[in-house]
Amino acid sequence: MATSDPIADMLTRIRNAVRVSKPQVRVKRSKVCLGIARVLKEEGYIEDYDSIDDTNQGEIRVHLRRGEAQEPVLLDLQRASRPGRRVYRGAGELPRVLDGLGIAIVSTSRGVLSDRQCREFKVGGELLCTVW
Repeated sequence: MATSDPIADMLTRIRNAVRVSKPQVRVKRSKVCLGIARVLKEEGYIEDYDSIDDTNQGEIRVHLRRGEAQEPVLLDLQRASRPGRRVYRGAGELPRVLDGLGIAIVSTSRGVLSDRQCREFKVGGELLCTVW
């Protein structure tokens, strides 16, 4: 079944896997989803990810990270921009999620970046989601 919002589908699959303590989850592959997985790995929210070429579109296997007492590192993911309502922010207008404890993931002209990288490069774009 085709989904109209692959980013929301990815975030929902990861959120559900975290809630039931799964070690990994598979999501449909797209360039934006690969970019989100790369940012989540760079920021330390997931252990690793790899691309699988077993279907027409392909899949991404996301290995979820657990803490010392087996508590989830990734607490919540919220979709900001949707297909029906796009949310754009400049570099100075990006939200500071939980006063810097969380991140915002932004799609920019330089690719998918975290809010910290956007401030560093002074570039804005479409606010995809917030993570904490």
